[in-house]
Amino acid sequence: MMSYFSPPSAWVSLCGCAGTNVQTNEEVAIKLENVKTKHPQLLYESKLYRILQGGIGIPNVKWFGVEGDYNVLVMDLLGPSLEDLFSFCNRKLSLKTVLMLADQMINRVEFVHSKSFLHRDIKPDNFLMGLGKRANQVYVIDFGLAKKYRDTSTHQHIPYRENKNLTGTARYASVNTHLGIEQSRRDDMESLGYVLMYFLRGSLPWQGLKAGNKKQKYEKISERKIATSTEALCRGYPTEFASYFHYCRSLRFEDAPDYQYLKRLFRDLFIREGFQFDYVFDWTILKYQQAQMTSAPPHAIAPAVGQSSGMAPVANNNRHSGTEEGRRSGWSDMDATRRQVPPPAINAGSLAKQKSPVRNEQSTSKDAVFDFFGTFKRIVKAACCL
Repeated sequence: MMSYFSPPSAWVSLCGCAGTNVQTNEEVAIKLENVKTKHPQLLYESKLYRILQGGIGIPNVKWFGVEGDYNVLVMDLLGPSLEDLFSFCNRKLSLKTVLMLADQMINRVEFVHSKSFLHRDIKPDNFLMGLGKRANQVYVIDFGLAKKYRDTSTHQHIPYRENKNLTGTARYASVNTHLGIEQSRRDDMESLGYVLMYFLRGSLPWQGLKAGNKKQKYEKISERKIATSTEALCRGYPTEFASYFHYCRSLRFEDAPDYQYLKRLFRDLFIREGFQFDYVFDWTILKYQQAQMTSAPPHAIAPAVGQSSGMAPVANNNRHSGTEEGRRSGWSDMDATRRQVPPPAINAGSLAKQKSPVRNEQSTSKDAVFDFFGTFKRIVKAACCL
């Protein structure tokens, strides 16, 4: 284990950093937790990753153990989070990009559920893009709040309960979670719906509410969320998004969501809009435009055209907090798996390629539409990302 790093004693109860295996030069993500922390969770999270190993979009765990004063989890290093990319794209994503993400994100949540666990903290920060040949693939991370909802052998569901404290991030929590009802699969799916609308709208109606303390903040978010009808939330966007919420909220506590129906809902919309599932996301276009602006003389610059995005060619640096409403205390908002380098480099020659409308995500294009961080080859021994 010491071939990866030597944990500095000054680091906090849990933090993330990038490191390099000095024997193989393989770059990895390292998550640290002080062994004296009041509510240790890294061992639990490492066990969850082991259970989920082999799933598409699940980071590989390379090692877990104790080094000195720290519990240590070593795993795959991934690219930027969807929150990072959302900010890079001026805090709004196009319909095409949202639908391409939705298809993969539903698959990720379905896989976690198939292993008898709920995620319980669905939010943009916990979905990351991959690196290199996996740059088009969405990964789900951070299982510190995950909970088993059924017996793995008998599939006996956990009992319905009320008066539960809010677990997760209030901004994306389901209405039932705000009401103190035990979470089940329907709540992960409703939270995912809020993430999709956040991407489309740029913000949610219950963001930015002022309150004296966290409890009052949660109450205000709950009140505004309950008062916001599905129609109001989704107004101005395709009806499929309202249908998504109506379906999720119609599910009973123990019901298994029809994931195929939800994916079909969005895939049919995708095809009807005439989009191509070419992995040209908004950030792909934006980075390409920026590259063109820096490489061409002013009179030769023309905006890149593509159905993926209508985004402006300059990113907004005024990033709003993605965790202001309800991130659990004692944990770093910076996940170890996320690589802290500039936005993706683009394989510009691939932008014009058109592929089948809906692609099987298991087959990653050999000539990927873009290559995250392909030019960044620097080696770090342990660059803390706090």
